[in-house]
Formats: sequence, structure tokens, C-alpha cells
Amino acid sequence: MNGDNNVSIDTSISWNKVEGVTGYIISIGTTPGGSDILTTQTSTNSYNPPLGLPDNTLVYVTVTLFFFNLPNIVCGSESFRTEDITVPPNCTIILNPANGDSGVNISSNITWEYVSGADGYLLTVGTTPSSGDLVNNLDVGNTLQYNPISDFLPLTEVFVKIVPYNENGNLISCVEESFFTGEIAALPNCSNIIFPKDGETNVPLSPLLEWEAVSGATGYKLFVGSSPIVNDVLDGISFFTNSTFVINFEPNTLYFIRIIPFNLSGEAIGCLQGSFSTVLGCGPFFDPVTNELTTLYPNITFPDQVGICENDFSTKIFADNTADGYRWYFINSNGSEDLISETNSVDLTESGTYRLEVYNTNLDSGGEIECSSSKEFTVVSSEAPRIVGVNVSQLMNGVEIQVQTSGNGDYEFSLDSLEGPFQDSNYFNNAPSNTSTIYVRDKNGCGSIKYEIINSAGFPKYFTPNGDRINDAWQFRTNDGGTVSIISLVIFDRFGRLIKDISNDVNGWDGTMNGSKLPSSDYWYKAITETGTTFIGHFALKR
Repeated sequence: MNGDNNVSIDTSISWNKVEGVTGYIISIGTTPGGSDILTTQTSTNSYNPPLGLPDNTLVYVTVTLFFFNLPNIVCGSESFRTEDITVPPNCTIILNPANGDSGVNISSNITWEYVSGADGYLLTVGTTPSSGDLVNNLDVGNTLQYNPISDFLPLTEVFVKIVPYNENGNLISCVEESFFTGEIAALPNCSNIIFPKDGETNVPLSPLLEWEAVSGATGYKLFVGSSPIVNDVLDGISFFTNSTFVINFEPNTLYFIRIIPFNLSGEAIGCLQGSFSTVLGCGPFFDPVTNELTTLYPNITFPDQVGICENDFSTKIFADNTADGYRWYFINSNGSEDLISETNSVDLTESGTYRLEVYNTNLDSGGEIECSSSKEFTVVSSEAPRIVGVNVSQLMNGVEIQVQTSGNGDYEFSLDSLEGPFQDSNYFNNAPSNTSTIYVRDKNGCGSIKYEIINSAGFPKYFTPNGDRINDAWQFRTNDGGTVSIISLVIFDRFGRLIKDISNDVNGWDGTMNGSKLPSSDYWYKAITETGTTFIGHFALKR
């Protein structure tokens, strides 16, 4: 991680994978953006430096997103500090030619195994033990191979000693190894790839790989991989013709290829690695216009649920995405699917689970590739709402309203305006006292209802039964003097004791109970209208 300390010099460096990127260039240095330690290319989102990292060093890593024929994107550098190595490195072993090998080609290079903590290697080569008559204690630096200036003598035993070192010194006791050369023989030359050409893009996913035939070669070793150091497709497979089919490359991927001709004398030396990339397919790929990653997959914005109306024969719904094609499926209870439409709309007649598939077609790769996206959704059956009751309670500065509905639907509610705003809750807290209309509608468009309620202002907040014939009785009154069908109106005290039922008393309540005057206080009322609205509130008796 950025800012880590005491990191192993043999650490593997990894970073977040970016979809649609052809490959990555990783630069490692001792300064931000530097590459004095290493610069290489990989198609995976990790890299293990083959020579390790310097110890006790602030190391900067820069990852560049690599595209063919498009601008690269350089990410910001991040850093960590490596561990401090305080002991000399161990000895190494020769990998090629291996100790005891015979018939070794006289033009062979010498390679050896990496040793953790080594800053470099001292090389001694001779034709007799410990003589160093060919190379004497040569510092070859931090590398794992040596290319001799001249060929070895044929039919000769060659002695090699390699001593790793670092700032703490070296182990002088490293063992000398040897191999025997063969007779003088002509090695084949390297071959060049014919198809795909080096650096070619949009290569088919099942190509015929073809390379130049080489005179004197009896076969060819083929190395193909998605990384320059990992041959995960073909790893040194021998072919005795100069072509082969490779089945099912991954789309939008950078591949590396190396061809090494061989014969009885050995393998061609110094053959270079080439690369190519496969067709983009559906992406994601880099868009040079927007400077962003994009894909050919349609973006589906269809809802998770849609409704159909119970009283309609069918309900037509539309996909709101622009695409080359559409498919609608009904999903059966056993998981199987029935195709019901191949246009941008479908007629639905029953509830259940459905799937919408939207696709675009890509013809740029020489064939037709379908890039599809899909979305499962549920269909529910709805009907118009019915209001079965409304409760209205008086508050200090307004009223509290609760609407009771019935019906099979998903409903929303509004007060005094068909235009809304609508809310999901059937409860309104502190609504205006003059609220007179409730609107309820089905979210799936299957109907709405308007409900008139009486104005709660018609219930007086106080009365004064003092015999002056002004405000001597408490009763509901409309603002225009008309009548409202209230089928029940009762009065009770703050303890819940029934005081008076004035449902059919047109004169209202005079402030008495059983002929006795009740004291000044707050009293409560409960009124029920013919339409089912219930009003609850309080008022004051003043003497």
C-alpha cells in the first residue's frame, strides 16, 4: 500500500484492475514517475520484479493504462519503503546450461537463478577449475544472464562460478559448476510472425497463427501468453509446420508471442517477442472522444416493478432504452422462459416475473457480435382505490388526517390538489385546518378518487353559555349556514366520561349535564359524517 514501510524486497506489486484496459505499463523508480529500477509491460494487474527491489529504499511505482492506437492514461505515483538487508546474499545455481550438461551449443548464453538480496553477481568462467581464463571475477551487475563475447570451444568442459553480492559483502564459498560443449553446428535463425502482424489489433478470437518458415529448422517452439512473462496459452509447444490454429482467445486482450525455431544443434538465439490484441467485442474500450471507458452494452433503466389494471384486457408497456433489438420473456414457476415480444413494447395480461433483454449489434470485428443487457422485473395487478374512512383530529395549529383505503393497489395520497405533491403515507400530520379534499391514486395508473371532507373550522373552539343569546350553545356550523350530514356527535370530558350526545339535537349543547351547569374547562367531541369521516377535537367552555 502507498506509504507502507519495511516491505519485502521480493514483494509482488498489485493494483486495482480496470475493465477494458488492453494492458498496463509499470514503472519502478526512486523518484515520482521514475523508471531507473524497471519499466515493463503486463496484461495482468500484478507484477513480481524478477530481480527484486533495492533494500532500504523509497520506491515509487507508476502504473500506466495501455491502449492500442489510443492515448495512454498515466496514473499517479505511489510509494513504499523496502526492508533493510543486513547480511550477504546466498549462493545461486546455474540454470542453463545446467551443471553436468553435455552437448551444449558453443553459442549458448549462461543464465542463473535469482538470489534474494543480491545487488549484483561476480562471474568466473574457465576451461580448467578455478582458472578464470575466459572470464575472471567479472561484475556483471544485477542481471541473471551473460552472453559470452565469443563462442565456447567445441568438445570442452567449461567451469562456471557465480558469486552474488550486496553492500554487506558476499559468500566466497559458492560452488563452481561445469558443463560440456558439443561439436560445431549451425543453429537456425529466428522467424517473424506473418499473421497476425506484430502490433495488429482486432485479431479474430480463433485465428490461424502463421510465421515465416526458416531454412534448416526442423520445428518451432511457440510461446503465447497474456503477459510478457507468463505463457498461459501456449508454453513452448513444438510445431513442425509454420502455422497453427489457436481456439478461443479472450476478447479485448493483449497477447504476447515468441517463436523459436530449432534443429538438432539447438534453438535459435535471441528471438524477439511480438504482440497483438484481439477484437474489442462488446467492450469496455477506450473512447477517444470522451476520454473515458465505454461499452456497447445497452444501459437498462427499466423499473423493478410495473403494474397492470385488473379491469383492462391488457396493459402495454415500453422499454425506454434505445437499442438495436429487444426481447421480453415471461418466467415460469420452474424457471423456464417464454418469449412474448421482440419489439420495444409488450402487452401484459397477468402478474408474475418477467425479463427484458435489450441488445446492440457490433459489426466492426468482421462478424456479428450481440452485446446484451437484461433486467428481471415483477408485474403486479392493481385497481382503483376506495376510501372507507377518514379520521381527522384537531391540533393546536391544524389537523391530523388519516385516510383508510381498500383495494388491490399501491396508492399515494395528496390534500386539496390533484397535481400533488403526493406522498406514500396515508397519514398527514399538522395539515391546514381548512383542508377539504383528499386525493388518492394508484401508482400504476389504474385510477384515482376524490374525497370531500367537511371543514374542521366548523367545530367552534369555544362557547359562552351565559344567557346573552350570543354563542350560548356549542354545535357544528358550516361557513355558509348550510347543513352537513353528521350522523354522530358526542361530547365527553377530559377523563373520557360521556357528557352529551347531540347527534340529533339541532340546538347543540348548552353546557349542562342532567340540568346542572358544568364548570369552565376543556371538553372533547367526536363527530362521524355520513361519508365515514371521523373528527376528534376539543373546545373550551367559558363562563
